[in-house]
Amino acid sequence: MADEQLLDKIRSLSDLELATLLCLVAREHCLIGTLPDYVDELAEELCLVASKTFNLTHAIINCHSHATLDEFATGLLVPQPARGGPPSPTYTRSASPYHLRHEPSSTTGGPSSSGGSYFPSSAPPSRPGAFSPRIGPAAIVPSSPSTTTHQPAQQPQIANFILAKNLHLAPRAVQIQALELLRTRRIFTRTSVQTAPKQFLFIAIIGAPSPTQARVTPHLNDFFYLSHWHDAEKDGLDHLDAELSRPDDNISVASSDSIIKRSSSGLGPLPDHEPVPQPYMTEDDISLLSQLTTLACVDVDVLRYQMNVVSHLRIHRAVVGGVTPQATRCLAYLCKSLAALHGLGFVTASLVGLAVRKVYGHRIVMVGEGRMMERERSVQWGSEGEAVGVVMGGWGVEEVVEDVLRMVVVPA
Repeated sequence: MADEQLLDKIRSLSDLELATLLCLVAREHCLIGTLPDYVDELAEELCLVASKTFNLTHAIINCHSHATLDEFATGLLVPQPARGGPPSPTYTRSASPYHLRHEPSSTTGGPSSSGGSYFPSSAPPSRPGAFSPRIGPAAIVPSSPSTTTHQPAQQPQIANFILAKNLHLAPRAVQIQALELLRTRRIFTRTSVQTAPKQFLFIAIIGAPSPTQARVTPHLNDFFYLSHWHDAEKDGLDHLDAELSRPDDNISVASSDSIIKRSSSGLGPLPDHEPVPQPYMTEDDISLLSQLTTLACVDVDVLRYQMNVVSHLRIHRAVVGGVTPQATRCLAYLCKSLAALHGLGFVTASLVGLAVRKVYGHRIVMVGEGRMMERERSVQWGSEGEAVGVVMGGWGVEEVVEDVLRMVVVPA
């Protein structure tokens, strides 16, 4: 059982921080949906969550219908600090959301730090718009960060947090490459094999009108551990609002660039006006929660209730797919993780209901989607598809989950 100090930390986390924490504990990945107008703000908020709450690196990938595999692989990488010395201020300070908002639009978003090259500083410079045979278009490579001249930079590595904005718009080949990255935790580039770090979280940020429409390709969709819908108007963006309310937020990007130039001109790094903030949730906290998750017990009655919910979801007349064995495995582990986060050593029925909503929200395929109406059982027995469609028109994923949870008897 977690100590009271850790439980107090968990209780103070926001919904986005809890979703990312659950994924880090399970070493899985998640899908977060929001309205299309708030995709950029949500990505900025998750960047601040990565840097302030977990002290982990992050990178943003802007996906679109013409994205290439080279652009996807390049966007995963972030520069590493120089060897043999302390990291430059570029790596120790979190990125300002104003930089993200005013950075030039490109086909692929790089790391949300204030600059940084994806490749070593020893690489020869390229003309704007020129094509590099190793990394693709040179226009997507940002300028080199400010580093000391006597310390060579290390090879870029995959960031801890990968934020794929509008991944559902990317070509199928790119989404399959993302699935391969999540499955093997490595990706092949033109010159090397990049391995994901120990703390690795891939978040697909999907802009959609409703939670049920925030999805990607079927196989990649099933691989995501859980899904979460964030209403920015209702739930807010805590870190981003706090960052925007700081008195020094009016500093322009140009002044930020001048600071970087000062560090690279031989004057040395700027003096630290404030200590580097420690992560709110440390790696030891995540490891402890992972151990408590494996130790959580499941009573036979609760396990039967869990399996009954899965079975009723499979046979529901409005469901034609999505209740997969992968989803069942994720449901079992998420129930134990929620018990650990609540300070319990056992799983309760209420935690099962909460986990079902998060695991199956993006997986369930309804009869009304596409040409699935012909697979509805009444249609297979001779009913007219239009009549059945009218009857089933009011059913959605949330309604199906709530109907099943009301139908299955809760253990005493």
